[in-house]
Amino acid sequence: MIGRALLIAALLPACLLRNLGGGADEHQLTGTCDGACAYYLGCKHADEPTARARCVTECEDVFATPDTIATFESLSCQDAVEFVDGVPATAAR
Repeated sequence: MIGRALLIAALLPACLLRNLGGGADEHQLTGTCDGACAYYLGCKHADEPTARARCVTECEDVFATPDTIATFESLSCQDAVEFVDGVPATAAR
């Protein structure tokens, strides 16, 4: 959990700059777990009721404030999915 908080703190300046300049994934920041999960699951194209319920529960455990949730929502779709799911392993060549 501390690692995620540090990641959020590290990403905050970049997220603020991206949102000031606009972006391809531009959307309304809600600062709520419902909004963050709608965004994340939309990015994954996996918005199902069970996945949404699990996401909201986990969101409430991970994020302490509306500002930290909004910071997550400001990530690009790729970064939001990687934040939650991790970076996929790559095969050695």
